[in-house]
Amino acid sequence: MSDPTEQDTTTHFGYEEVPVAEKEERVGQVFRSVAQRYDIMNDVISLGSHRLIKRYTIELSALRKGQKVLDLAGGTGDFSIKFAPIVGDTGQVVLADINEAMLHVGRDRIIDKGLSENIEIAQVNAECLPFADNTFDCICIAYGLRNVTDKDAALASMQRVLKPGGRVLVLEFSKPTNDLLGKAYDTYSKLWPVAGKMLTGDADSYQYLVESIRMHPDQDTLKSMMENAGLVNCKYHNVLSGISAIHIGFKAAD
Repeated sequence: MSDPTEQDTTTHFGYEEVPVAEKEERVGQVFRSVAQRYDIMNDVISLGSHRLIKRYTIELSALRKGQKVLDLAGGTGDFSIKFAPIVGDTGQVVLADINEAMLHVGRDRIIDKGLSENIEIAQVNAECLPFADNTFDCICIAYGLRNVTDKDAALASMQRVLKPGGRVLVLEFSKPTNDLLGKAYDTYSKLWPVAGKMLTGDADSYQYLVESIRMHPDQDTLKSMMENAGLVNCKYHNVLSGISAIHIGFKAAD
């Protein structure tokens, strides 16, 4: 039988078991390494499909003029750039990420597009968000939750800062619902470290990406985790037969 103390102080970094205190720095190094070519690699490994998936996620956000949205683990700012014109001058977007290198890329993209007036940038830890209770109408975390050490703490923190009636959207890689597709996807994803080496000079970071996807909770497990965090009416939409999934949960209205 394993030592409970050891279980409490270790976590997964891909397939590797590492001290909890070490994971945040190791994930940080992954994204510092790939930040400058992160968007190019997204296009390559998803064959461009990530753009359509993100567009669908934005539709599900149901954002309106004047609302406040948190783009959590927003990195290079893809979602923030799309959210900004939706919420307009009377609304606000907060682009938040724990990684300073990713935020630098996002900030530069936002400035280049002239969208800095209603977008704020914040370096935060998703497990303990530094915002007041009931702040945001919507929180979106896209392809970021699997990198968080304590996912339950992060979901609870999101629930706390969400306004009553507001929604959390979690876009993440998930478990294919078709066995044949799942096997093909598994084979294809093994090429990602090769592409990472060619385009970014870093195979290890994309090996971590493959492993972190395999270790991420499946659709129903994540739905239960959201419910345990206090979110209600939780559901999910499979995309590309479950290769990705968009989970939605709401904060109960007063």
